[in-house]
Amino acid sequence: MTLENENPALENLLEYLRQSRGFDFTGYKRNSLQRRIQKRMAMVSINDYSDYVDYLEVHPDEFELLFNTILINVTAFFRDKPAWDYLQNEIIPRIIHAKKTNETVRVWSAGCASGEEAYSMAILLAEALGENDFRNRVKIYATDVDEEALAEARHARYSAENLKAIDPVLRDKYFYETPEGTIFRSDLRRQLIFGRHDLVQDAPISRLDLLVCRNTLMYMNADTQSEILQRLHFALREDGYLFLGKAEMMLTRTNLFLPTDLTYRVFSKVPRIFDRNHLYAPPQPREEKLDSTLEIQRTLWEGALNAIDLAALVIDRHGTLVMANNALRVMFDLDARDIGRPLQDFEISYRPVELRSLIDRVYETHRTEVMENVKRALKGGEFQYLDVKVVPLPEADPNPVGVGITFTDVTRFQHMQNDLERANQELETANEELQSSNEELETTNEELQSTNEELETTNEELQSTNEELETMNEELQSTNEELETLNTELRRYSSEITETNALLNAILASNESGVVVVNPKIEILLWNEAATELWGLRSDEVQGNSFLALDIGLPVEKLSKPIRACLNGKMAREVVAIEAINRRGRSFHCQVSISPLVVAQDEIIGVILLMTE
Repeated sequence: MTLENENPALENLLEYLRQSRGFDFTGYKRNSLQRRIQKRMAMVSINDYSDYVDYLEVHPDEFELLFNTILINVTAFFRDKPAWDYLQNEIIPRIIHAKKTNETVRVWSAGCASGEEAYSMAILLAEALGENDFRNRVKIYATDVDEEALAEARHARYSAENLKAIDPVLRDKYFYETPEGTIFRSDLRRQLIFGRHDLVQDAPISRLDLLVCRNTLMYMNADTQSEILQRLHFALREDGYLFLGKAEMMLTRTNLFLPTDLTYRVFSKVPRIFDRNHLYAPPQPREEKLDSTLEIQRTLWEGALNAIDLAALVIDRHGTLVMANNALRVMFDLDARDIGRPLQDFEISYRPVELRSLIDRVYETHRTEVMENVKRALKGGEFQYLDVKVVPLPEADPNPVGVGITFTDVTRFQHMQNDLERANQELETANEELQSSNEELETTNEELQSTNEELETTNEELQSTNEELETMNEELQSTNEELETLNTELRRYSSEITETNALLNAILASNESGVVVVNPKIEILLWNEAATELWGLRSDEVQGNSFLALDIGLPVEKLSKPIRACLNGKMAREVVAIEAINRRGRSFHCQVSISPLVVAQDEIIGVILLMTE
């Protein structure tokens, strides 16, 4: 179930993000998206999605802050440790055992965030193969849509807190200390390739032995999950494994993956009947010179192909695009420079139909394959219907050197067919009145089918609820990490303030002169021990009181004028000598030095009085 139209203002915001910055969040679950976006909106004091779009247009820096809020980068080394132990003890040995001595092991960490899971996988493979074989045989592709997280992953620099989950022996073996932090070994880091990749929009990495995609699918709605899983299925080798997060059960995708161990969320690929590897062998080098007659024939053939309205292309045995006429280039947005590139590089290879599987079947059976009424989505929400025909070339040869593919637009006929079907439905509705007994049987069957659908719906809702709970758990974990960071900063500031106060108190205590500091209202801020010894009043008795209101042996009224002059900036410093009586009743000459208390930009925030006998 999707929520695409429940909140038009939110959908407009998502469409704005897709068009302006290329981030497509339309496949994400709306509940989670709303929570994350509203959290960011609250930080800038905005309540309405439309107002937030206006705010983004005026403040382009807000995009990065919003994406960091939506893309919850909660990850850790060996997260869910029992699942990684199962991977180490069961799955990795199977993968290595199935490989030849020098064959490459290919791994993809999709949604890698700041790289902890990719480096965790590197440690396990280095332990299983040995460091030398790891450097020669392993390729780990780590991708994410968050460029900031990828930059952190490429640096491979982590704090002691990040590394707590790693066994100390492995930590000492694979990481080394630097003044900037703890870094993963650079000689092994070269086997990890980090890059931006959007699971929803970009073509998948292929020929993988292991695909790690943990706690990423749970943010997507059911339709987007299904589309992504199709791509992950294509990306894996026939004997490859898929490693998901603990909230991702995938019980309804048994046509694509079967559980190897459901407890640890490890799945194996449901193998295909035909092997497509022969399609993608490297293209053979062309002859340097072509016979002129053949060149003329080729030119005539290309001209004839371009003259027809039918969209057509030719693929050789190696999977290379050899020829594409004008009608096809316009239909699928190709140009002449694409000739000579592998078919798998183009969107047409898998959308609107999986061409590579059709080509496999043609090479296997040596017969033409046809798919009718293939639905293709166009811009603006419209759809086009195509008949796709794949013909072996030459057709009579038992070993074709390539295939020809044509796309026939049957949208008009499909619409006519739909109109005909609607007319037939109206006739059937009239006949239903004469078939009461048949309706009773059909009703019973529908009730049984409805019950089955309700059970399936309930199962999917439970799965969705589980994913939602896991999503909220990660959001809470992210918030907790933010609070811990703030708490650390507060403790540091508190420690600095304590140290500063201790230093200030030590300075005041060591000063033999009586020190008094007053604010612009001539209220006492500081009163040191020497002042207590001189006048017999403790600091807690005078702080906050007006200095001019003190009843001590010092005639404070004589100091009012110079103090106010200092506060007004009319003098820098003045020394006043007056007769006073100390706390023991003895008369003495008291010398009072009055200076302004100045901070940045020559702002006077008080007066310092030094009193000596």
